[in-house]
Amino acid sequence: MEENEKDTPRISNEEPSGDGRDLFIPLFMASERRLRAFVYGMVPSQQDVDEVMQEVSIVLWKKFDKFEPGTEFIRWAYAVARFEVLAYRRKKARDRLCFSENLLELLANEYEEERQVLEDERHALAACLERLPASERELILTAYGKDLRINEIAEASGLTASSLYKRLNRLRKRLLDCVTMKMKTA
Repeated sequence: MEENEKDTPRISNEEPSGDGRDLFIPLFMASERRLRAFVYGMVPSQQDVDEVMQEVSIVLWKKFDKFEPGTEFIRWAYAVARFEVLAYRRKKARDRLCFSENLLELLANEYEEERQVLEDERHALAACLERLPASERELILTAYGKDLRINEIAEASGLTASSLYKRLNRLRKRLLDCVTMKMKTA
């Protein structure tokens, strides 16, 4: 017998009071650290260990009346833990998303269609930007292309922040109308 197992309480052959569950806590607490180490060796992360240990604890508690007095609790607990680890791994395997070939093909086709629409919109936007007067185009490119705050842009433009917001909103509306028109005619 290992030295650690000497410290593990054993249930005597005497019948405990009630249903015997008054012995569960001391037995479980004495074995919990080694049981956790056992589970840790079979699952990939601490979070998984915690989940499995929670299930192991519940099963041990529910099935404590099946435990044979006079035997080693830790050995019984190892057996229960082994089955719970296997159940957990089966559950995790089912939880993983595995896409069928048909779904992957559908997603790839939708991505290609969406990519083409976005590319067409980018070309339309570039053409619409070119149609703007140079000062308005520069204002839009500065506001959305550089890492400046609106107050800094307003000050550099000789505008208030409020008037700059209004001007940018009007420009965005014109660009949206232009892009929408180009997309309809394309």
